[in-house]
Amino acid sequence: MMNDEKWTALQQAEDVAYFRADLCLYSPESYSLEEKRGICNDMIITSKVVLDAMRGRPPTAPSVLGRHNPSEHPFGQFSCPFSSDKP
Repeated sequence: MMNDEKWTALQQAEDVAYFRADLCLYSPESYSLEEKRGICNDMIITSKVVLDAMRGRPPTAPSVLGRHNPSEHPFGQFSCPFSSDKP
């Protein structure tokens, strides 16, 4: 079971990922394709970690919190469904 601190940190990480996506939607010309892909991947990763936590599974990516480089994804490379080129 998750304690309140960990749960809050997971929720905040997901909120930040979706906030960055909102900013990108507001001004898409301000972001490169790589930045957009990173934002999309962050949304996928944080949502998966939160969903796993709600299901009672241990988080499979504790390093998702406090990550400094958005291109480092602990789950490996996800493919953003909205990007025009695939990795």
